[in-house]
Amino acid sequence: MSDDSQQQERTEEPTPRRLEKARAEGKVARSRELTTFVMLFAGILSLTSLSGALFTALGEVMTEAFSFEQQYLVEPREMLILLALLGERSLSALLPLFLIMVLVAALAPMLIGGFLMSATSLKPKWSKIDPIKGFGRIFSAQAIAELAKVLAKVALLSSVVAMFLLSRVDDFLALLTLPAMAAISTGLYLAALVCGLMILTLILVSLIDVPFQLWSHTKQLRMTREEIRRELKDSDGDPQLKARIRAQQQEMARRRMMDNVATADVVITNPTHFAVALSYAQANEGAPRVVAKGAERVALRIRELAKEHKVPLLEAPALARSLYRHVDLDQEIPYELYTAVAEVMAWALNLKRLPDHMQGVVPEPAALAIPASHRVE
Repeated sequence: MSDDSQQQERTEEPTPRRLEKARAEGKVARSRELTTFVMLFAGILSLTSLSGALFTALGEVMTEAFSFEQQYLVEPREMLILLALLGERSLSALLPLFLIMVLVAALAPMLIGGFLMSATSLKPKWSKIDPIKGFGRIFSAQAIAELAKVLAKVALLSSVVAMFLLSRVDDFLALLTLPAMAAISTGLYLAALVCGLMILTLILVSLIDVPFQLWSHTKQLRMTREEIRRELKDSDGDPQLKARIRAQQQEMARRRMMDNVATADVVITNPTHFAVALSYAQANEGAPRVVAKGAERVALRIRELAKEHKVPLLEAPALARSLYRHVDLDQEIPYELYTAVAEVMAWALNLKRLPDHMQGVVPEPAALAIPASHRVE
């Protein structure tokens, strides 16, 4: 990148190509706060849904774990077998919760930025293990901003939980006087309220963080005007090269058009400004076609080629202007001009049948009928 482009301000929004390239490199907008909120919400919802099954399964495990049998003193191996069995049952009971949390942890980051699987971000890079650059990333402005954000989030959550605990001190103290089952029920209710407040707090944090991450991601990918010009040049090609290619294509098309003049049946002129060459293949049941046309110098060259190849020339200014303006190359003449062109084609065919010294006796068509809709002044 040149020094000029580095000194320019990145004021332009990233182009689709820049966004696509950044995505291929694994650079997309992500919100940790949104992921944390979704995981916490999913965890609480899963615990609520699975609480009955977990209570039953883990209660049975706890009952057997605290049961004492004399054989465990005599046979320590039996105790190890029991511990392994209870561990397996505990894991089996908790497995649905673990699977749900793993699935949520994988899907939650995709809520913004979408699914991304980038091999580029997985490639080993020296910069990732370079200790100097590592310290630079640790103490970078972005890292400090992330740390400040985490501390602010922790402070906010701590404040909310502390305010709730202070407002419910009497309820927590009352747990000491309640029967065991009532105390457990009330304690779970208070814990659910704490979790609900934390979720509401994280919703607020996510609503602030998601737009910030989208804005920050777009800001990092902003481009200078020089970068946009260079990208357009790379994607669309060098404008000068494109112009040369376009000129060559036009020249080739003009040569092909001029080659058609030699096989045309008639050339209609303005007489000097326009020239239109018509050809009619009787084997095809269509109308005559415009095989060449041009104005000024091109018209002059068409007339010269027509004389060189002994193609009949007819001065019919109104018809020449109409054909030039209303009919494209290799296109059949419109229905409205059939009558006028038919007279011209008949004259040209009769002219070709006669020897050169008798062609002057064939009168040229005059007062050709041109509809008002096709007249060109």
